[in-house]
Amino acid sequence: MTRIGFLALATALPGMALAESHMAEGGAALSYGERPFFLIDAMEEGALKDKLMSCQGQTPERTAFSIAHRGAPLMIPEHTKQSYVAGARQGAGIVECDVTFTADHELVCRHAQNDLATTTDILVTDLAGKCTTGFTPAGEGADAGAECRTSDLTLAEFRTLSPKMDASDASAATPEEFQGGTAPWRTDLYVAGAELMTHAESIALIDSLGADFTPELKAASVEMPHEGFSQEDYAQKMIDEYKDAGIDPSRVWAQSFDLDDIKYWIENEPEFGAQAVYLDDRYEAEDDDEGLIDPNDPSTFKPTMQELADLGLTYIAPPMWMLVTTDEAGGIVPSAYAEEAKAAGLEIITWTLERSGPLAEGGGWYFQSVSEAIDDDGDTYAMLDALAQDVGVTGVFSDWPATVTYYANCVGL
Repeated sequence: MTRIGFLALATALPGMALAESHMAEGGAALSYGERPFFLIDAMEEGALKDKLMSCQGQTPERTAFSIAHRGAPLMIPEHTKQSYVAGARQGAGIVECDVTFTADHELVCRHAQNDLATTTDILVTDLAGKCTTGFTPAGEGADAGAECRTSDLTLAEFRTLSPKMDASDASAATPEEFQGGTAPWRTDLYVAGAELMTHAESIALIDSLGADFTPELKAASVEMPHEGFSQEDYAQKMIDEYKDAGIDPSRVWAQSFDLDDIKYWIENEPEFGAQAVYLDDRYEAEDDDEGLIDPNDPSTFKPTMQELADLGLTYIAPPMWMLVTTDEAGGIVPSAYAEEAKAAGLEIITWTLERSGPLAEGGGWYFQSVSEAIDDDGDTYAMLDALAQDVGVTGVFSDWPATVTYYANCVGL
């Protein structure tokens, strides 16, 4: 049987399958838009392109294989109401809110506790004086910069900010100039009117859109415990907001880069811990080289995949490049890391497609292990196909979920 033939046999895992009612719910009609077709047109001729071309008339369906990474931040400010709606409209079955906290320990959706200087207008508001580190202009070889944390503000103050695309102008002489810097392959077209969200508000919105949830508990920029608010309090509060909203645990994939958070959920909230997702970042260990993972050398996997599985872990989520390498013919194939994870019975989710910008120069950080096989935007689907078919990932985060939704719908995932 050909590789494409195998695609018809693919089925969603029980834990990742959306309930039938959620497939039909949601006030927004699903739409692929133009981007999947732009990428397909750019592909090299072959069986995969032919298969994807054959699906141009299909009706979009929501799929849990497609995960909205911060919403749809390729074009819309991340972690905003509008970005989440766009991700759901593109058929993402799961939508991500990165979770951090304010000075009064309220949970809000931000990629990092200290990213307000680049993701909001705080530096040009009266709240600029509350930033951990105020604006410093560029000069004498140093870039312009500032550090503004959600923990610098109360929830009421946070709500007054206006979101923007995550960007800054390193050459800025003023806070106003620092607001720029949006990459040319992104856009500021959809910034006006974008709205920040609390974690609880994101739950209500995503539920209303017919999608499920993958909140990520972000590392605090402040020392923990913070004014009596411990790491365990933080991890528990995130779960409590789903319980308070009446969300079935089977619809929640709680994420963290901190293995201790995963252990906490497994031990204290087993229904939620059963689907907890360990975001594996051992590729950038800081303490010593023994913590660094070589994706093609299982002896560096400390803890090993089997040890992670023995903890009760079900899902592991490394970046895309950790899961693939190239063979002698230059094709994209599974890495030893991917093979070991599957052998231990771990399910794999990966990140992040559509985050690297144009792929003409090898795809950057997210494609670093297969850069020699990446030379244009059409290779977005070559990478996705290798992850889905050869690695066997359960889901893929994307900054523009329609790309993954189209593929999943076409091949029957």
